[in-house]
Amino acid sequence: MPCLLEKPPKGGVFIHSRVSLFFDVALVIRYLFRLCVYLTLFFVTFSLCTVVFLRVVPVTVTPLKVIRMIVPAGDAPLPIHSKWVPLQRISHWMVQAVIATEDNNFLTHRGFDWEAINQAMDENREGKRLRGGSTITQQTAKNVFCPPSRTWFRKGIEAYYTFLIESVWSKERIMEVYLNVIETGASMYGVEAPAREIYAKPAEDLNRHEASMIATVLPNPIRMKLQAPSNYMVRRAGRVRDLMNMVGPVELGK
Repeated sequence: MPCLLEKPPKGGVFIHSRVSLFFDVALVIRYLFRLCVYLTLFFVTFSLCTVVFLRVVPVTVTPLKVIRMIVPAGDAPLPIHSKWVPLQRISHWMVQAVIATEDNNFLTHRGFDWEAINQAMDENREGKRLRGGSTITQQTAKNVFCPPSRTWFRKGIEAYYTFLIESVWSKERIMEVYLNVIETGASMYGVEAPAREIYAKPAEDLNRHEASMIATVLPNPIRMKLQAPSNYMVRRAGRVRDLMNMVGPVELGK
């Protein structure tokens, strides 16, 4: 008769340990999967609520503004010059200028201008001057919701928010936010700031020449200074006005 106190074989202990480890790993994987699902649902819900909220509330704080307050760019002064103004109080020349220079197909695309993106990729591959294919909607998403980095992760977040704001906001609202958050100079954000600081007038009174000058600095507002425009800036502003003639009157309501 076998002894009841006889030790189990070592092989049985090994098998038991392997089975126990398998279930532990399975539990960890299940936990991580649930955590990813919950975090994804939270992010989608939070981002959608934020976009809906900002559909009617002025956007006065952006990641770039916060970073510039902590680490000023170049010799930029610390005080931030920025004042929210509704689109109705921004010169139509300013709207026409940014569409002419930044996004010709703003009124017709749904956030992504694939033709411009493909053209930019072709020119970059051919070794021409590097250029982007970002639309006004993409730039708005980047300025409002993303930190100023050059990573694929940031690009993914930008694309996600581009889709959201094109789905939730009107073209008028996208343009309104864009013209109030873009960096237009050292410690200046939105078009009201340079209108007041440089031209001593509100944004609604900007003329065609002034609007073209502001649009000229948008690719590099820290390097190109409206206070002391270079010959290059003056020539570029003239080209901007030529493009404005080609675009013609802009009706955002259509």
